Amino acid sequence: MPGFESFSVWVVLWIVVVIAFSALVQGTLGLGFPMVATPLIALATDMKSAVILVLLPCVATVVANIVKGGPLRPVLAEFWMMPFYALAGAVVGTSFFIAFPAFPFSVLLATVLLVYLNLDRLGKTDWPLIRRHQALFGVLFGLAAGFTEGTANAAAPPLIVYYLALGLSPIALVQALNICFFAGKTTQFATLASSGGVSLAQWLITLPFAAVATGGVLYGIRIRSRVSVATYRRWLRLMLFAVALLLLGQYAYGKWVA
Repeated sequence: MPGFESFSVWVVLWIVVVIAFSALVQGTLGLGFPMVATPLIALATDMKSAVILVLLPCVATVVANIVKGGPLRPVLAEFWMMPFYALAGAVVGTSFFIAFPAFPFSVLLATVLLVYLNLDRLGKTDWPLIRRHQALFGVLFGLAAGFTEGTANAAAPPLIVYYLALGLSPIALVQALNICFFAGKTTQFATLASSGGVSLAQWLITLPFAAVATGGVLYGIRIRSRVSVATYRRWLRLMLFAVALLLLGQYAYGKWVA
């Protein structure tokens, strides 16, 4: 891992705190770990180190959510194709990102999220058409999730909109999200591990952070189990709003430093 040996004690403590907090968010909402942890860790390291530090802890939080999040079989039977749609969409999204690097994909996604949240505030997000044609819209939203992952590094928002439109319970929604996250993160890990840019010893160094993440996500799951469905959905919408602001902020910062 580039520069890991030179990290000061304060940097390591910062990484531990960020991972614990991000895992708590992941456990409470069922998502959010990489979106919170990566930019915060990158403030004290560099982006490549942040991505590598976050990857195995993120996989740990996803696995813990799947194992402790409730019945998996019915969700897997209904939504098993979503990870494949998302992977296909990621290929398309990455190709678009390479072909049009200057296009403000993050601003587009943030705008769509803000429009959706405003419609939700006005009570205009009851879309029976999606429920009547669940399979068709599953393809569309799965591809959209992969596309936004490839262009704006955020797959969760389209999936959340789709699953909320279907009226999934928090338990089913979290499981449906995390089967997609598991496919995406294990694919990312396999790609990085096979590329030879990160040694086995460097991956092993991140395992203590994975243990911290596991503890944080398990505590977050306990919090989620104690809140009402209405409270959980309100927190989820706040998370979407925060993601929209983060995407806009990242775009503005990129323009400013350029």
